[in-house]
Amino acid sequence: GDGHLIERTVFVECHAAYRTSGDPELAPVGETEFVAGEAQRDPSHLIGAIVANADLRSSRLDEVLDAHEQAGRGLFRGIRHALSSPLYPETLRIPGRAPAGLAHDPAFRAGVRRLGERGLTYDTWHYHHQNREFLDLARAVPDTTMVLDHFGTPLGVGPFAGRHDEIFEQWRGDIADIARCPNVVAKLGGLAMPDNGFGWDAAARPPTSDEFIAVQSRYYLHTIECFGPDRCMFESNFPVDRFSLSYRTVWNAFKKLTVGFGAAERDAMFAGTARRIYRLD
Repeated sequence: GDGHLIERTVFVECHAAYRTSGDPELAPVGETEFVAGEAQRDPSHLIGAIVANADLRSSRLDEVLDAHEQAGRGLFRGIRHALSSPLYPETLRIPGRAPAGLAHDPAFRAGVRRLGERGLTYDTWHYHHQNREFLDLARAVPDTTMVLDHFGTPLGVGPFAGRHDEIFEQWRGDIADIARCPNVVAKLGGLAMPDNGFGWDAAARPPTSDEFIAVQSRYYLHTIECFGPDRCMFESNFPVDRFSLSYRTVWNAFKKLTVGFGAAERDAMFAGTARRIYRLD
């Protein structure tokens, strides 16, 4: 109702509504149950897919995935077991909780591989200094569709403050290498978190869409160039990005940023890629 045509959405795990009793391995299934229930109550049927959480290292992974399938009422599509392991957690507003080296854990890699065998996707959230770890993982599990969230989160706070240009140069090479893995697709968004260090969360007013584009377009355009529109999909990363700006402004910026692309390319980035990867009706 804010000027944008939103036809379908994908819910991605955020550690909400976990089961508080019973088998701890099945605790994340509570989130899937909750979201599937909300989807059924919504007469517009906006929620078209659920990306849940599970410990991919578990010896009981198939049991957990089966439980998500049942709880999801046809909406379960994949797992995000984030790789985010911060070097300086004390400097971050939302520090990740993954152990260092998770991407190289043999049990974890077996779990990511199992997702592909079951036709499920793997989403990750990690930091820019972990992009090479993600690249190694992508190469090790070529039959699993992997989704790179938030551009690999280039940081800009703590020891990384004031180093956007320096970090961008390393990041752009990492993104180009990751894009050479055909099993990886990229989400375009999630750079308005406080930990990205653009300062909008502490500003007197939020940025306009033009101000957003002026600062961040290079990340978007480079990723689109590397992956191609058919392997890119815009994401809002809400509610987290609300620290910095509004949902309406984000999507205004995306529309302006892609005005030079063809209709088919824009359709892929705004809808088609997400429909294909998450099997949206």
